[in-house]
Amino acid sequence: MPDLEFGCAFAPDLQCKYDMAKGYGYSAAPEPSRNEDLEDSWPGDYYIPAVPSLLIDVPKGNYRVTLTLGAPDREAVTTVKEGLGHLRLYEWSTVAGESVKKTFDVHVNDGQMKLAFGGAAPAVQYVEVKRLASIATVFLAGDSTVTDQPSGQFPYTGWGQMLGLFLNTGVALDNHARSGRSSKSFIDENRLNRIAKRLRKGDCLLIQFAHNDEKDNEGGTLPFTTYQAYLQRYIDLARDHEAYPVLIAPMHRRFFEEDGTIRNTHGDYIEAMRQLAEREKVPFVDLAALSKAYYEKLGVERTKEVLLWARPGQYPCLPEGAEDNTHFSERGAVEIARLVARGLVEARVEPLWQHVHTGEETGAAEALI
Repeated sequence: MPDLEFGCAFAPDLQCKYDMAKGYGYSAAPEPSRNEDLEDSWPGDYYIPAVPSLLIDVPKGNYRVTLTLGAPDREAVTTVKEGLGHLRLYEWSTVAGESVKKTFDVHVNDGQMKLAFGGAAPAVQYVEVKRLASIATVFLAGDSTVTDQPSGQFPYTGWGQMLGLFLNTGVALDNHARSGRSSKSFIDENRLNRIAKRLRKGDCLLIQFAHNDEKDNEGGTLPFTTYQAYLQRYIDLARDHEAYPVLIAPMHRRFFEEDGTIRNTHGDYIEAMRQLAEREKVPFVDLAALSKAYYEKLGVERTKEVLLWARPGQYPCLPEGAEDNTHFSERGAVEIARLVARGLVEARVEPLWQHVHTGEETGAAEALI
C-alpha cells in the first residue's frame, strides 16, 4: 500500500462556507458541546471568543498538515488548534511579507479533519494535507486530567489536549482518556478494547491512572494488588501488538503543607506504579515528582494559574467561578504537557522520545507561567 493515500491543498478563505460537494470549508458550531463521550467538539470553540472551524472531509487515518503562515501586508500572530481543542501552534509571529511553513501530524477518526486559526492577528495562506500510513499513533489512556475536555467546558483542559504542542512530525495523538475513569473502569467499559482494535506495530500507549483508583467505589483498586494487575493488562496489550507501553505517574493535586511542600494525596499508588515499571522494564515518567517540583517552585498563589481557579463570570461555562485544585486551565495544561514531554525525553522512551521536544519550535519556547 503506498504511503500517500489521500492529499489536498488549497488556500483557505473565511468566506468559503463548508460544502459537502467540495469537501471543505468553514463553519461555526451551533453551540459548544458539553458531552465528552460524543467527541463532537470543534476546535474553533476552544477560543474566546469562538472562531469558525475549517472542516476538511478525509478518510480515517494519520495526516501530515503543512500550513503556510503570514500575510503580505501586515504582521501576524497565529495560534492553531485541531480536533478536540488540541493546541498545535501557539502565537507564532510573522512580519509583513514573511511566509513560514509549519508542519504537524494529526489523527482523524471520524472522517473529518477540523482546524481553527486564532491568536492576536491570525494569517494562514495555504493548507496542505497528506495521509501518511507511516505516521505512528500515540494512544493516551487516562482520566480527566488527561482527557480531551469538551468545548463547553473550556478553559478546562487535559494535558493530552496540549501534548501535541511538543511533538515533532512522525507521530499523531489519539486520546482515549475519559473523566472519572480508573485503571479498572476504563477496562470494564471496553475502552482499552477500543484501543486494541487500532494499535499497530510501532505505536505507543501512554498510561496514567490513580486519581480515581483511590476512590472507594466500583472503579477503585488497591495499590500493590488490583491497581498493578489492571496496569499489567495495558502493558500486555501493547506488547502483544508490538507497540510500546509507557507508565506515567499521576501529577499531584494542589494541596500545600504549612512548610510550602506539596502533600502526597495519592498514597502508595505512585510507588506501586514505579515498582511495576521496574519489574516489567517499562519506561516510567514520574509526573508526580515533576509536578511536585514545579508546583513548589511556583508557590501557593501562582499555582492557581495552573489549576483552574476562576472569578465568578470570568468564563461563560463557570458563572460562579471555580477553585479547582485537580484540573487545569489551558495555560496550566500546556505546562503539565511540557513536563510530560520532558519526562519522555529524559526516560529515552523508545521510539517516542526522538519525536518530542519542549517548545523551541512551536511558539511555546518560554513557559506561559
